[in-house]
Amino acid sequence: MGDERVDDELGARLKAFEGRPAAVAGVGKDPVNAPMIRHWCEALGDTNPAYTGPDAIAPPTMLQAWTMGGLGGHQGRSGAYDELLGLLDAAGCTAVVATDCEQEYLRPLRPGDEIAFDTVIEHVSARKTTRLGTGYFVTTRMDVRADGEPAGVHRLRILKYAPAPRGPRARRPRPVINRDNAGFWQGVAEHRLLLQRCTGCGTPRHPWLPGCNACGSPDWDTVEASGEGTVHSYVVQHHPPFPAFDPPYTVGLIELAEGVRMVSNVVGVPYDEVRIGLPVRVEFLRCDEELTLPVFRVVDR
Repeated sequence: MGDERVDDELGARLKAFEGRPAAVAGVGKDPVNAPMIRHWCEALGDTNPAYTGPDAIAPPTMLQAWTMGGLGGHQGRSGAYDELLGLLDAAGCTAVVATDCEQEYLRPLRPGDEIAFDTVIEHVSARKTTRLGTGYFVTTRMDVRADGEPAGVHRLRILKYAPAPRGPRARRPRPVINRDNAGFWQGVAEHRLLLQRCTGCGTPRHPWLPGCNACGSPDWDTVEASGEGTVHSYVVQHHPPFPAFDPPYTVGLIELAEGVRMVSNVVGVPYDEVRIGLPVRVEFLRCDEELTLPVFRVVDR
């Protein structure tokens, strides 16, 4: 990536930062430990026996967990990284969004391993134009060591960009409707929240699928949900501002009374008052002349 063609003066200046430290060398706040592994596995429902017992290893995807600084963060971001971001800010690229991360696993991590890491600015892209705006992708690479041995690599890529001018308010994205889920969307159009129900074992399911996850039967019928549920989990979307959406807004994972879960917006209270366990009830939001969506309104408390 380092030989990528750069055709603007700022881009050339930014490329000079490649290879420079993004932060001072760091160490994990705690050694790899069994309680954290257990909490991780419980949260994800991962029952792999490799993560328990006297010979346990940590799930490989926990790599970043051992390097994070917690609520206080890590001190010591490098002057080079601050200078790089300052150049982008001065050029009008004041908005930022994380776009993706990559991890490489070089050896298993075991309870008791002491973690250390170094972070460098690995790559700065040429100028790119996206739907969000025009800017530069900046990739940092963290090399992780366990008891002095290379253990993994974590790459984080962000886009620093100048936000594109806002045009007329866009329509909300259309759902992808196919032969497997057409019945669900037909029900929504009729203000009915329909679930699939396996006729082999009686298990309800959502989203709609061609077969039963519990018993494998391809046979099913539908049942109309009561629409009652609770907030099982949620996130508040602050940034970036996608067309047709006005942040901040709440996206909830709703556990319905029938035992299935559904992702939708939580409405009826300010975003900062949404809590896990909050009771909700479905209502049908007419977005435009073509689109109706199920959303969940908080029940009066």
